[in-house]
Amino acid sequence: MRRKSLYLLTVGVLVAYYVYTPLPDNIEEPWRLMWLNTQLKTVAHLATFVEVLGLYHFMEFFAIAMSFTEVPPTSDENVTVTETKFNNIPVRVYVPKRKSEALRRGLFYIHGGGWCLGSAALPDYDLLSRWTADRLDAIVISTNYRLAPKYHFPTQFEDVYNALRWFLRDDVLSKYGVNPERVGISGDSAGGNLAAAVTQQLSDDPEVKIKLKLQSLIYPALQLLDVDSPSYRENSHFPALTKSLMIRFWSEYFTTDRSLEKAMLSNQHVPVESSHLFKFVNWSSLLPENFIKGHVYDNPIHGSSKLAKKYPGFLDVRAAPLLADDNKLRRLPLTYVITCQYDVLRDDGLMYVTRLRNAGVQVIHNHAEDGFHGTFSFLMFKISYRMINQYIGWLKENL
Repeated sequence: MRRKSLYLLTVGVLVAYYVYTPLPDNIEEPWRLMWLNTQLKTVAHLATFVEVLGLYHFMEFFAIAMSFTEVPPTSDENVTVTETKFNNIPVRVYVPKRKSEALRRGLFYIHGGGWCLGSAALPDYDLLSRWTADRLDAIVISTNYRLAPKYHFPTQFEDVYNALRWFLRDDVLSKYGVNPERVGISGDSAGGNLAAAVTQQLSDDPEVKIKLKLQSLIYPALQLLDVDSPSYRENSHFPALTKSLMIRFWSEYFTTDRSLEKAMLSNQHVPVESSHLFKFVNWSSLLPENFIKGHVYDNPIHGSSKLAKKYPGFLDVRAAPLLADDNKLRRLPLTYVITCQYDVLRDDGLMYVTRLRNAGVQVIHNHAEDGFHGTFSFLMFKISYRMINQYIGWLKENL
């Protein structure tokens, strides 16, 4: 009996150790976040195990696990949901059922998932699109795109851009009853990266006559030149996006060759001949002082030119929108940026806000002091609903 109790106690301690994650005092539902983190850690550990065995790539296993939660395109009492293709790219279309005498707003949404995971069919993205369509009385296009590790940059960018260009055609907007002067784009995390990148590209595209009214970027990933900013330092182990996982996502976006990931982990992946690009991501001059705190900027240690020559995409503005020069930024539309305090990507968004404002772009910045990465894709938290209400409210006023 005593031995059994000791075993149970040992198991209980190990489970508690596995589940418990120290969190800041202002996190509203700490145990809910710990439980989410436990689920993600478990899947990640299984993915690592099957990758070591050579059965699946880490990201492929993760994607398979997530795919079991996908939901069909089911209409409800408020919104009609269908699936179609825009220029051969699968999309979901959300159309409010109530009649509208005027042309509606249009919102083009891009899901996150580190360019490796996710789809418009995941339940929380499906729910977000339903809410947005119903409360905005808008046509919401939630796009898919091909994923790494099977497909690498620029495939994801090109898929999204081609689907967006298709949506912005006069005949397509007319078909869905969308006002061509009230079209916006939005995305979260890697979707925020793609939203920012295609918006920049669209501003230079003479063939697209209809331009976006606004862009809304939700904790976007915008640069990978410097992965040692204060937010990367402070939140390196914070759920649900650690520094090592974000670097793995970035690396997989370009290659399955783990040498790029290894170089990024030591922040020594940018060659000396590309050192001029650091001025666009120098957080010591682009972050507000209250986010720099006591952090000291370290001059970049340059890496081998071989990686940049082999995988030039990681220095491409289409992959890292923060590398755009001021002339490109000046042509961008009204912008809404959401950042979260406990997020390795926080400083990417903050630097973009600074650079856009310096370029004369009108920017609204919403910073969640108690926010963390994934609040728009894990709708189990109270903060998720608060942030989504603010997001939809802003869109309602400005789109």
